Amino acid sequence: MEITEIILAYGHKNIQATHNSTLEITKEAELSKEGDCIIAVSADKAITDLSSNFRENLRKENAKITILIEAGDAEEKMNAFGDPRLILTHSTDIVVRKSSYICNRTLAIRADKAACDLPRKLVKRLRDPKQKVKV
Repeated sequence: MEITEIILAYGHKNIQATHNSTLEITKEAELSKEGDCIIAVSADKAITDLSSNFRENLRKENAKITILIEAGDAEEKMNAFGDPRLILTHSTDIVVRKSSYICNRTLAIRADKAACDLPRKLVKRLRDPKQKVKV
């Protein structure tokens, strides 16, 4: 069964996208340079805002998720997995991890990419506060 969720967010001048094991999208509007896993801010959804059907399917054994990040003329696709242990209750953040670590911010684990793996062309677009980002 294929279920699609669309998250709209914005770039930010402090986007670093250098974290080697996670990638994060947040509803928060402000970002310090320490948030090196954050790739988009002012998102219109956090984990709790995703449909219950989407969240239920993420909790199935071996659930696969494909994430497409689009900003202007740059995009990147990544793959990860759901897990029956996912909590999916955070009210501001969505985190995708290369590891199998799970907390209430975790959307998916065992991802094939993290923030540092995004093409620099895309990261450049993500640093523009006026840039709309579609995930």
